[in-house]
Amino acid sequence: MTLQTIQIDLPSDIFLTLNESEHELKARIKRSLAIQLYLQQKITIGKAAQIAEMSRFEFESFLSEQKIPISILELNEILSDIDKLK
Repeated sequence: MTLQTIQIDLPSDIFLTLNESEHELKARIKRSLAIQLYLQQKITIGKAAQIAEMSRFEFESFLSEQKIPISILELNEILSDIDKLK
């Protein structure tokens, strides 16, 4: 996977305010971005896991810990899939 680097500007005291290292904050931002894009259905759960730098299993476990559903299927989609399996 090829990576793209972006830069964002944050207040200079953010690490002190959050009591986090730069590495911890980067990981938090990546996880948050991955979750938001996944919930907006802009990316798959696999791509979200890549953004969060986790395995798919780790990301699914993380979502579960955060009480975020792993599947975003609507009821009609589930029923349609059930009909297809009959």
